[in-house]
Amino acid sequence: MPELIETIPALDILYPLNEFYAEAGLALPSATRINGREMPEPYRRLLVHDRDMTPTMEAAYDRKMNLRVLKYSLDHEVFSRQILLVPEGSETPVVFGAIKIYLDEFPTAARELVLERKMPLGTILESQSIRHFSKPDAFFEVEADTSICQALGISGPARLYGRRNVLGNGTGRKLAQVLEILPPAGGILLTENSR
Repeated sequence: MPELIETIPALDILYPLNEFYAEAGLALPSATRINGREMPEPYRRLLVHDRDMTPTMEAAYDRKMNLRVLKYSLDHEVFSRQILLVPEGSETPVVFGAIKIYLDEFPTAARELVLERKMPLGTILESQSIRHFSKPDAFFEVEADTSICQALGISGPARLYGRRNVLGNGTGRKLAQVLEILPPAGGILLTENSR
């Protein structure tokens, strides 16, 4: 059963991505916590808010987001997955992420949708009318390593920006812990809806 929402120590700035790296025997990329006000545009407008990432990216790209699951595991009632969000009709990912989902906090139908691995969590929360809140607890810059570059389809080193976010329900229980990293700003195309 997940505990009440609390801030994760700064040591774990890349949590829960760090668990996938540890499992693969990889060293974590260099990451530094930053203040949201320090984040350059367009990253700030896409990351520094208290909304879910899926609808934020759908508004920014004026398209539905498709889920691409890279890795996943189920440990009791905790479902972890490493993912990409890809705009409908595109092959280019717009979010690389890692997420821990606490299944025992979800109704049966939503739980089954999560386990199917076909829909982004934000889409499931919306389609199942699950009341929740989004609370970013860290913003960071990260030096993209080979794994992140391959996932996002970028070549060479790049400084990327991201956030760590906690989704909770009305009683303050964790629904999910999320890490979201965006590709280089040159690949971010925004619609008028996101400006």
